[in-house]
Amino acid sequence: MASTIRVTVWNEYRHEQTDQDVAALYPHGIHAAIAAPLQASGFTVRTATLDEPEHGLTTPVLDTTDVLIWWGHMAHGDVQDAIVERVQERVLAGMGLIVLHSGHFSKIFKRLMGTSCDLKWREGNDHERLWIVAPGHPITEGLGEYIDIAQEEMYGEHFDVPPPETLVFVSWFSGGEVFRSGACYTRGRGKIFYFRPGHERHPTYHQPEVQRVIANAVRWAAPTSGAARVFGNTPALETGV
Repeated sequence: MASTIRVTVWNEYRHEQTDQDVAALYPHGIHAAIAAPLQASGFTVRTATLDEPEHGLTTPVLDTTDVLIWWGHMAHGDVQDAIVERVQERVLAGMGLIVLHSGHFSKIFKRLMGTSCDLKWREGNDHERLWIVAPGHPITEGLGEYIDIAQEEMYGEHFDVPPPETLVFVSWFSGGEVFRSGACYTRGRGKIFYFRPGHERHPTYHQPEVQRVIANAVRWAAPTSGAARVFGNTPALETGV
């Protein structure tokens, strides 16, 4: 892995071009709002969007990406299956993947989870409080006991995903719902973190605590050196066996 973690922030970039309210919050796109604080934190960051050739996720781009961040919502079906397979192969080989908010319904997340990834939701102005339930986890570094988000879309249980290997955040909403909002998984050599906040009509990605979680998650999900994985027919190590 490179000495500086290389991050690609992927975004549909559709809402910002069709909805004036979203464009006012994210004039350069959600991807730019996520990328800027990561660059300020010292990561090497580039962005990619749905309508670029190969969705901006060419083989050379993915081969030089340590952690891929994914935001999608209204156009999950427009993502080509061949690109999903390409991303999956890179995750299994060790690339980290951070899936944000409505990316829970993305083709890549559903494929890696093997479930519907469905949930309850309510688009409104709920107050969200994300409680840290794994205070020793690296993704929580520099945070307090919880994160308050004044206005957010509600996601509620049941969230149809496999049991997380580590559950980092649980959200409470002012409507009374709770949700597993920060979930860690491993697939192959790749680490995956799902992080719930980030509805396009709220300024969530401008909030410093949210930016801190994403930066911490990048460090956690980045590939680490380790023993090579060996597959296939293998000769015996001991003679006479």
